[in-house]
Amino acid sequence: MATALLTVYNLSKSYVIYPVFSDVSFTINMGERVALVGPNGVGKSTLLKIIAGQEMATSGSVVKAKGARLVYLPQEAASSIASEADLSFSPDDTLYNSMLDAVGPVRLLQESLRELEARMSTVHGQDWDDLMQEYEDVTHRFELAGGYSFEHHIEEVLQGLGFKDEQFSQTLNTMSGGQRTRAALARALLADPDLLLLDEPTNHLDIEAIEWLESFLTQWRGTLLVIAHDRRFLNKVTARTLDMDFTKAQSSIFYSKSGTARDAWEQEAFSRLQDYPAPYNRYLELKAERYERLMAEYEAQQETIKKTEEFVRRYKAGQKTKQAMGRQKRLFRMERLERPAERSELRLTLRSHIHSGRSVFEAEELQIGYPPTNGHSRPKALAHSAELEIERGERVGLIGPNGAGKTTLLKTIMGQLKPISGHLELGHNVKFGYYAQAHEGLDVKNTVIDEVRSVRNMTEEAARDLLAKMLFSGDSIYKQIGDLSGGERSRVALTKLTLTDANFLILDEPTNHLDLEAQEALVEVLASYDGTVLFVSHDRAFIDDLATQVWTFEGDEIVAWDGNYSDYLIEKARRQEIGLLDGNLPQSNGASAPRLDSREQSKAAQRQDRAAQRERGKLLKKREAAEAQISELEARLNNVSDALTKATEERNLEAIVQLGTEYSRLETHLDEAYQRWQQVEEEAV
Repeated sequence: MATALLTVYNLSKSYVIYPVFSDVSFTINMGERVALVGPNGVGKSTLLKIIAGQEMATSGSVVKAKGARLVYLPQEAASSIASEADLSFSPDDTLYNSMLDAVGPVRLLQESLRELEARMSTVHGQDWDDLMQEYEDVTHRFELAGGYSFEHHIEEVLQGLGFKDEQFSQTLNTMSGGQRTRAALARALLADPDLLLLDEPTNHLDIEAIEWLESFLTQWRGTLLVIAHDRRFLNKVTARTLDMDFTKAQSSIFYSKSGTARDAWEQEAFSRLQDYPAPYNRYLELKAERYERLMAEYEAQQETIKKTEEFVRRYKAGQKTKQAMGRQKRLFRMERLERPAERSELRLTLRSHIHSGRSVFEAEELQIGYPPTNGHSRPKALAHSAELEIERGERVGLIGPNGAGKTTLLKTIMGQLKPISGHLELGHNVKFGYYAQAHEGLDVKNTVIDEVRSVRNMTEEAARDLLAKMLFSGDSIYKQIGDLSGGERSRVALTKLTLTDANFLILDEPTNHLDLEAQEALVEVLASYDGTVLFVSHDRAFIDDLATQVWTFEGDEIVAWDGNYSDYLIEKARRQEIGLLDGNLPQSNGASAPRLDSREQSKAAQRQDRAAQRERGKLLKKREAAEAQISELEARLNNVSDALTKATEERNLEAIVQLGTEYSRLETHLDEAYQRWQQVEEEAV
């Protein structure tokens, strides 16, 4: 029978007179992986904060299983982690030391072992036997908690989330907000709670880190409730979807017993929750089916009401008066079905009023980076490419690790940075439209309507109409930019983009903070846009839907591939399989190499054969080395096991501790050696 870990019952939240959500109820059982989805502003983050104890509900209750440990990662956790265990950051801590607090329970067990060791050294006889039994129990719990490998686990998580070894000793107050948010995510994962609440955990991760996080969470044994706007992430990680959606504002009329309208009132729109036992893609299908069913029921009831009202109107004063009055009473008592709410959709329009030339951008032998600073005589180079080209109408997705130079490349193309070397050229009549990842182009002191009108002179009525298409209505257009949520700021930035009449859009992480429906609307608009698009994104589904070409950072080289993200993965795997590895990546325009004459083809084949032989030789040496290391470790492990048995018989505490630690260390190394051997075997196939 499933064990309930979290129960939310009739939860409601309002700010003064403005309702956020109402009557939210659900239960999450131990081991479940649940997605919380819905449009921006619906109250998803507020719900997580209430569950985590960060905010109070207006009514209702949140019940957690007794003794359950909960960790909550806010959307922008640059300075702290909120959780039941105090995991707040100390800004002077190094990255690595800040992770040690997250494994507090393991370190407490480690301290208990040391305390028991000290006590055992001072007693004899039965007291020693009793302490030895306790020591064995604590040691068993320490092993189950991963005590002998927690330092290795910290390194694994930090590296998986994109941190380099040299950053482990860097203090948190010298890191960017995105890096500190990733550090907060690492601490949340290392805490290994019973219930993990994650609010947009993929926001500051590159694709490699997102895929690592997916793998980590699918293997993790705990319970997960996550908000995310990455469709593939949700499909991979979750198996159940909680959908929060707005209701519509409702007008209600009270009737007297005689049927006369007596009073009327209007209720503000608020959010409700529906539970779907499926991952994201299947949830979309179930939701559409539910909408069609509810609409059919609503329309059938409306037809019944219409016929009943017509019957009452015709026969109320005639021979069938009693029947008519009876039907009218039933009509008054009828529980009216709500018309299923249709979600407001983003109505974004993008057009390039001036066509550019056929070639929009060309670069040869391009090297990008930053000019010399702080007295350094040499510029800081980030990446280079032999050749890059974008033609009119193409949509190019730019991907790579954090810090590789993606934003630097965008700024170089726009002329904000000079290339370190090489040649780049823009085509005829090219006009940029730029969307900045952190919305740097927005004035936080402006109101929404003033910010939009700063791009183009227009009447207030015209600005209102435009903003209504971007889901800003009523008094929301008078909010200051600084008071907006991330999703609202994104919509303002996109609104400004529609007014630029650009024919070359350069978009830096355009899907960050946009809800899933807004992302789908953006895909539709960009796919039908008659200009050219170059965009940075870590959303694989978004890249697949849009890209006609993908540029990747392979080490310090920018390489171009035809097709979308899935095409890139297939082609890269194919080229690696036939031996076109790091030194022989495809030409940077993604095309195949020029055709060679027969002599050159023969020489090329010979070179490839020799390269293949060298590769086989390397693999053979790797396999022999791996097998030799496994044999050595197994022999050492057997010797330590024998020595540990002898020390236990002799009750030599110091030797037991030392040999136990050595045994666990050798076991870890042996597991790693087997993994390396398995990897070599797979490469050799």
